Amino acid sequence: MRYATALIVAALAVLAGGAAQAQDAPNPSAPGSPQGQDGTLRVRLPVLQVTAQKELEDAQKSPVGVTAVSQEVLETAGIRAVSEAAEYSPNTVFTEFSARKLSNPRFRGVGSSPVNPGVTTYIDGVPQLNSNSSSIELLEVDQIEFVRGPQSSLFGRNTIGGLINITSVRPSLQEWTGSLVGPFGNFAAADVRAAVSGPVVGGRLGIGVAAGYSSRDGFTKNSITGNDLDSRSAVFAKTQLYWTPAPNWDARVILTGERARDGDFALNDLDSLRANPFQAARDFEGYTHRDLVAPTFSVRRIGTVMEVSATTGFLWWETDDSTDLDYSPLPLATRSNNENDLQFTQDIRLASLANAPIELTDTMSMRWQAGVSVFTQDYTQEAVNSYAPFVLSPFVSIPVEQTTPRAALDDRGLGIFGETTFAFGERFDATVGLRGDFEHKEAALDTFFMPAIAPRTVVAAKESFGDVSPQFTVAFNATPDSMVYATASRGYKAGGFNAASPSGNQAYEEEHSWNYEGGVKTTWFDRRLVANAAAFYLRWRDMQVNVPNPVVPGQFFIANAAGSRSAGVETDLHAQLAPGCEVFTGFGYTNAKFSQGSFSNGVDVGGRRVSNTPDYTATVGGQYSVLVSSESAAFIRAEVVFRGDHYYDDANTEGQEAYSLTHFRAGVRGRKMFAEAWVRNAFDTEYIPLAFAYPGLAPSGFLGEMGAPRTFGVRAGITF
Repeated sequence: MRYATALIVAALAVLAGGAAQAQDAPNPSAPGSPQGQDGTLRVRLPVLQVTAQKELEDAQKSPVGVTAVSQEVLETAGIRAVSEAAEYSPNTVFTEFSARKLSNPRFRGVGSSPVNPGVTTYIDGVPQLNSNSSSIELLEVDQIEFVRGPQSSLFGRNTIGGLINITSVRPSLQEWTGSLVGPFGNFAAADVRAAVSGPVVGGRLGIGVAAGYSSRDGFTKNSITGNDLDSRSAVFAKTQLYWTPAPNWDARVILTGERARDGDFALNDLDSLRANPFQAARDFEGYTHRDLVAPTFSVRRIGTVMEVSATTGFLWWETDDSTDLDYSPLPLATRSNNENDLQFTQDIRLASLANAPIELTDTMSMRWQAGVSVFTQDYTQEAVNSYAPFVLSPFVSIPVEQTTPRAALDDRGLGIFGETTFAFGERFDATVGLRGDFEHKEAALDTFFMPAIAPRTVVAAKESFGDVSPQFTVAFNATPDSMVYATASRGYKAGGFNAASPSGNQAYEEEHSWNYEGGVKTTWFDRRLVANAAAFYLRWRDMQVNVPNPVVPGQFFIANAAGSRSAGVETDLHAQLAPGCEVFTGFGYTNAKFSQGSFSNGVDVGGRRVSNTPDYTATVGGQYSVLVSSESAAFIRAEVVFRGDHYYDDANTEGQEAYSLTHFRAGVRGRKMFAEAWVRNAFDTEYIPLAFAYPGLAPSGFLGEMGAPRTFGVRAGITF
């Protein structure tokens, strides 16, 4: 790690020293080029607009911890997954399996299961109520925002840790544009993406079409067959219509689809992984498939008194997976699992005009927003564990199939929110927000054996949940380029039902929290330097924990611990040292522990650290661009990502030591073409980011998956 850090620091020093030679000559306008409005190399940092509070505003004026990853960074850094973009966000980690459907974010120690996430991802305004649909291929994405801290007063349920906001690029209304990109790399990696957009009706209607295909071989080898296990492949597409029938109207239709055909989970015994990384030994090789279709409709009208907007989202996804349940060379057990989810969401928002606050007095004005959200979600699951003779008992001499579960979970919800901001002069703002949420859940759960070696278990239950979530924020603009803010907010996550769990754990209760945060946001030297810092304290009760089912291997359920607390700090700094030369760094520290008297899966975890939460995260890097002609620019980018140690389980039995990952990228970009080479995890760091308890079948008591090894390749493309 020290070697990697020293190399990056030396590289940044060289970049900074060479930046003095960069000249303000015409710069290419290819995607990802760090250029200014006048076509020269950028000499100051761009203004990033975010919708962290449902209103478009400068990120430096938003009184909340938010990291925005722009389209420029997504392109220049070659980011193709939300978890890769999260490396720039302090105190943000993903518990991500090799199969892309299992990708669970955690902010400041707050997270949960895919079925009831603690951090919700919004894609073009549509919440992903199950995180199995949140990690999709990034195609024509304009920006990704990581908003940290409870956002329940505006966004409601399941944003107790924060939210991720992904927005798509709007089709062009002025001219036809397009791109074709095709990178290739080791592990037979291939990734081809194409996009085209432009006007079709006199500048009022624009259309955009994008599609792609990606694949790679697996990182993990099965020593029994010689095959790789965790391969990936997917085809994906996005179609958009963007209509502006009048200057104060606009509407969008977005249709997103993905067909992923991934390999098996790369799980193996934890001790075996540490001794022989990227190796497994199993007699059965499975797969993980996912299909997803998501139509989204949005419309906005800016009137003379208020702004009205509405977003309607439909989402259907299905997963089908099969795996070797004992993860050994022995033919003991396998599991097949099918999940299906149909979701509908409707959000309607009214707001005062952005540039016309209501004047209450000569020195006091007001802005407001209010709205209503409704959703429905119908989820089904059928999972079958197949056991060989004598596995369940020495007295059971025949093969047995255990259906655990056959489940149907139906959810209906309503949220009503409102927020008012009072401005006292030009320096002081005070905001009060309030949201009420209500939802009703029904569950039909069926667990049984074939043949019937034990009684069938049938559960039919229903329950309603509701809560009111307030938020109070004050902000003081000490100067036009600096802001100090403080906020207190209540977070809420609904209770619900487990599709399968030990007897007596079919239901889990609501989770609540209070978050206190203070921060400062500053801009210096004519926006050549942005420096921010924040401190937070979060305390929550009835914390929902996602724990392994002790009686059914490979299955998890949600239970409530008594309580937890999380405290920490976050800083980020971004500097434009000279034309074309940028450096950036972000740091987060989190101390998240269970309160005394807390139990997780029957174990007293009071005073122990919350699982899957590194005590620190950090990123340091930089990029240097120099013009090589009036039509092209060369660049080099380097960054190191640091992760502190963390535990895999709430009992703090096993964990991962601190590690770092180093990425490099260099190339040339012209007005119509670009080419580059890249490497991720350049020093081939071996680490195991996730593992979970698996007593009985795993010799060490834990199963885990390796993090991605060194990957490298080239990428080239054309634009018009």
